[in-house]
Amino acid sequence: MPAASDVVEAFYSAAQAADAAAILAILHPDFEAHTAPGMPCGAGGTFHGPRETLTRVWGAVFAEYDTAPYAQTWHETADGMIVVTGHYRGAARATARPYEAEFVHLWRVKDGLLSWLHQYTDTSHWHAALRPEAQGT
Repeated sequence: MPAASDVVEAFYSAAQAADAAAILAILHPDFEAHTAPGMPCGAGGTFHGPRETLTRVWGAVFAEYDTAPYAQTWHETADGMIVVTGHYRGAARATARPYEAEFVHLWRVKDGLLSWLHQYTDTSHWHAALRPEAQGT
């Protein structure tokens, strides 16, 4: 069975490659995601199961943004939670406006698969990228 940190690292590799099949392959059947309230595209909230999360979170976000999460720091707690900090980087597809938003991801791994995610991010940066630039007067 892979180490928990290897499973989490596989998520970031798959997300950066926009590889939905690879993401699904590392999600536990009972996967649960808690994403930041206020995420655009209806992607904020609690989601249950790999398919729902892929469709309503990552699929919805990838449809509106050319983006990926880039991990910078890793910490494993005494009870096995993996804490990752980093930045989402990309651009909104509709406006081509770039953005960068800091994140903290809390992960749990069960049976060698990702079983739980709690995401914190600054949603204002995501929304700003979707807004057209103000026209000068």
